[in-house]
Amino acid sequence: TVHGLFDLTIQAQGDLQVDAHHTVEDLGICLGRALTQALGDRRGIRRYGSFTVPMDEARAGVFLDLSNRPFLVLNLPPMAARVGAFETELVPEFFRAVTQHGGLTLHIEVACGANTHHILEAVFKAWGRALAEAVAFDPRRGDVPSSKGVL
Repeated sequence: TVHGLFDLTIQAQGDLQVDAHHTVEDLGICLGRALTQALGDRRGIRRYGSFTVPMDEARAGVFLDLSNRPFLVLNLPPMAARVGAFETELVPEFFRAVTQHGGLTLHIEVACGANTHHILEAVFKAWGRALAEAVAFDPRRGDVPSSKGVL
């Protein structure tokens, strides 16, 4: 991704003739599982990440903990039903799947915004940046970032 600096390519096929629900949810599941696999025991990572992105009139903040305790808090304002062909009600489904299968606590807070495209662009850019911060290697740590010694 451009903003999270993750080198990812996803090829997906789904029952898009019905709707995009299962495809978007499956993308979240796959991304969460890939994150879990890539992080292993999470030794040496920073664990926490947060980032706020302003996008014109919109502002979104993402706060996450790679705790291995899935939890999602998603505070989105009312939005248009679609941005182009994308159904905006699928955004929570995507993040719910990533959270459950990636083992992360994720808070997404939209502080302001009127344009649905700007709101979602701010959310996804902030998520990429916060995730990049959390998975970054901390050279001061050689252990699992937990007082329990395990995540």
